[in-house]
Amino acid sequence: MELVLEVQDEDEVAKAALRRLAADPELPQAERSQAEGAVTEDTAEALAYLVDPFDLVSEVPGVELQQASWSSERIDYDPDSPDWERDEDDEEEDEDEDEDEDRVG
Repeated sequence: MELVLEVQDEDEVAKAALRRLAADPELPQAERSQAEGAVTEDTAEALAYLVDPFDLVSEVPGVELQQASWSSERIDYDPDSPDWERDEDDEEEDEDEDEDEDRVG
């Protein structure tokens, strides 16, 4: 699964992440301060606090989340562009995932 997001207002994303952090009673103050700095400086960090991969798939019948990872990069995305195709990196990731499944299964 790959998810492409368009962030239209980075400040709103950061504010939402700050609200989420402020509402977390179990987060130690030292970690809270560090996280607040991270979400205000980096929109990808803010999204990481707001988007929970488990929540995205927990209601899907027949699916159990085994592992999730997070990466972010700025791209010029046009889904209708013929240039928007899988590249070698995507193919290598698929091969790595297949090898991991073979080891687990």
